[in-house]
Amino acid sequence: MKATAALALLVCYLAVGYCQGPEEPEPWALIPDGAGHMHMVNINPVNVPEGEDEVEPLFNPESDVVFRLYTRRNPVHEQLIRWDDASSISNSNFNAANPTRFLIHGWVEGQDATLHWVIKDHYMRVGDFNVINVDWGAGAQTINYIAARNRVGGVGMIVSRVIDVIRATTGQSLNMINVVGFSLGGHAAGNAGKGQNGQLNSVIALDPAGPLFSQGQADILTANDAIYTEAIYTNAGNLAFDVPLAQANFYPNGGRSQPGCITSTCAHMRVNELFAESVSTANHFISMRCANYNEILAGTCSSVGPYAKMGGEPSNRGLGVSGVYYLRTNGQAPFARG
Repeated sequence: MKATAALALLVCYLAVGYCQGPEEPEPWALIPDGAGHMHMVNINPVNVPEGEDEVEPLFNPESDVVFRLYTRRNPVHEQLIRWDDASSISNSNFNAANPTRFLIHGWVEGQDATLHWVIKDHYMRVGDFNVINVDWGAGAQTINYIAARNRVGGVGMIVSRVIDVIRATTGQSLNMINVVGFSLGGHAAGNAGKGQNGQLNSVIALDPAGPLFSQGQADILTANDAIYTEAIYTNAGNLAFDVPLAQANFYPNGGRSQPGCITSTCAHMRVNELFAESVSTANHFISMRCANYNEILAGTCSSVGPYAKMGGEPSNRGLGVSGVYYLRTNGQAPFARG
């Protein structure tokens, strides 16, 4: 890529966060990883190497995804559980009487992903949970965004398989299990729900990734991936998907940019902080139901139904929460305005 094109793309990114190089025959985009570092990547889905192993090692979800269990008995030091070893669950601190919450990170993240620690700690504050951090860094930590994007189905599949083992080993009901995912992890969470025939309690997608996803794809998040599905959009139309994908869709501050943020990277990452706070705050993120998505785009939301809380623990399952919602937040923690 010519220096002038790269500079133009950088300027565009600083303005809106997601850009295509006008001087190049291939589409390029600046996409941030979970740590907020920018990567310039070719996102042409047609120009994908036929053999992925030609550019990087193959990713095998069965062997490469790591599941780390945390409970109040071991809030800092993980216990590893495996889909092919039931004793790893029966010999752990997993308690079937406590709710289970899976957390799935996004692109170029891994064990140290923001949501793994920030959200996990908020669950530990409010009650007894089995929090399982899903580390698919072996597949996500690659500059090849296309390859990482194409792995969300496999990640969801192996999460679903671990759920099968948990149920067989402990007898825990699907009603006790939620899966939460950020960015690419949001779609992986949806695929975990697909693997359970849409019978999980809840799937929560945090700013589900936008680049290379379109409605109708087999591995994109859908409203039917769980009994209750929720999506929270903080950088919609740029780094995150734009239109509503879940049963309930929340657009804080309009869903595109966030107060206190200058870049799209900041807005994209903000969703992890908002959801983490929602788990433990008594203030709640009270949201107005809008008539339709066009009102979100126009910034003219008119109240058409009961207000609802965004995120939170437990989820909104069974409360009749659906459609699109608007709310305002503060520019720094605490974010909730009640």
